[in-house]
This record gives sequence, C-alpha cells and structure tokens, in this order.
Amino acid sequence: MDNGFIPKHGGYKNLVVYRIAEVIYDFTFRFCNKYVKNQGRTYDQMVQAARSGMQNIAEGSVDSGVSKASELKLTGIAKGSLQELREDYSSYMRQRGLEQWKNNSPYAQELIKARFSSAQEVIRWVGIHKEFRPDHFGANAAIILINVALGLLTRLIQTQERDFLQNGGIRERMTRARLEQRKRRDK
Repeated sequence: MDNGFIPKHGGYKNLVVYRIAEVIYDFTFRFCNKYVKNQGRTYDQMVQAARSGMQNIAEGSVDSGVSKASELKLTGIAKGSLQELREDYSSYMRQRGLEQWKNNSPYAQELIKARFSSAQEVIRWVGIHKEFRPDHFGANAAIILINVALGLLTRLIQTQERDFLQNGGIRERMTRARLEQRKRRDK
C-alpha cells in the first residue's frame, strides 16, 4: 500500500546512536570480562544495562510504525539504561581512586573525533595510551561514549516528540486513512 497509515520504521541500524550503543555494549562486555568478572551483580548489571541501551533503541525503532508511545517509552528506557551504566563506570573509578575525565579533556576530544565503529577499535586506542592503567583509560572511554550516546538519545526523543505532534499516533493515522478512503470511494 503506497499511501498507507503505517510510516517507515525499523531503520535503527542507520541511527548513529544505535551504532554507538552497539560499540558501548561490545566494549562493556569485554571490559567486564577483564576487570569486573568477580564482582557478582555488578558484572551482570553493567552488561545488561549496556545491552538494554542498544536493544531498546532497536525495539523502539521497530515498534515506531504502530506505536509512537512505545517508541518514546523504549527510547527513554535506552537512555535510562545508559545513564545507569555511566554511573557503574563512575563507581568503578571512584572505588579505585581513579580520576574521571571531563568531556572537554584532550583524551575525550580525541576519542569523540575518532568516531570508532567497533569495540576492537576502542580497545586498540586504549592500548596505545600507556600513561594510564588500561582499566582507568577504558572506563573513561566508555563514559565519554555513553555521554555522546545520551546526547544523541536526548535529540532523538525530541525528534520523536515533534513527529508525534505533527503526525499523531497510529489511531489518528488510521482514522485519517479510512476517511480519505471513504471520500475516494464516494466520489
């Protein structure tokens, strides 16, 4: 149906925020396997928060065709999950007396400009900086990537809100489509 009431949806793999969330998930999995593995619930919570961030972006995008409310809710859950993960990385550093970078630090800016597309690229980048412990550098890198993703998620939620205000939800689109169909039929 060319002019149907279900909008294009599900293109999450093209979203920059999804690709960053995927890198965060893969990196967190490896970070936790190396540095957090014997800390019980912390390991599970960090890996699950990273996975939830990525998966809820995908699910929200897929659901957006039939439910703008679900799209907004799931995008919000993704944001909450990544905020939780950021706190876990911050706690990791605080508990070990490691300094957390500011977003405008030279290393943070270098990481942001690099636009790495895989966890392996981030791991290689962490490895070349021998002036820090790898876990210190890695936790900071994760926080910077999470901050970038959170900024993008905020903008995505604002875009979703504008789209809903302009185009309505599925029921409104269904009603419009049905009324237009009747109008064409009755001519």
